[in-house]
Amino acid sequence: MPSILLVEDDPLITEIYETKLKESGFDVETLSDGRNVFKRLKEKKFDLLVLDIVLPNLTGFEILRKIRKDKDLKNLKIFVLSNLGQRSDVDLAKELGALKYLIKANFTPSEIVQEIQKILVSKKS
Repeated sequence: MPSILLVEDDPLITEIYETKLKESGFDVETLSDGRNVFKRLKEKKFDLLVLDIVLPNLTGFEILRKIRKDKDLKNLKIFVLSNLGQRSDVDLAKELGALKYLIKANFTPSEIVQEIQKILVSKKS
């Protein structure tokens, strides 16, 4: 069962995605604060990081930069799920290694889970 670390500071959104992902067969852990992400990624190997950009204490961009500089984590698959929709935000996240960047408001939770499944399946083969 693929494992996902979901980092989202809105409790309602966290609950929706955690439920949807678990129903789809994923092992899901959640964090609501950017500060503990790096520590948790070092403690457990995850197949995918689903990352919001606007977070307390450490932004998603800062987390992306830190991950890409770490030799043990630089190959981690990262899926950004944010409401920041400026082209510059999307481009920066992709420059920093995000495989996918989706704007929450433009997709249903089911569509987002489908995109996550595509990433995990395509990267296994």
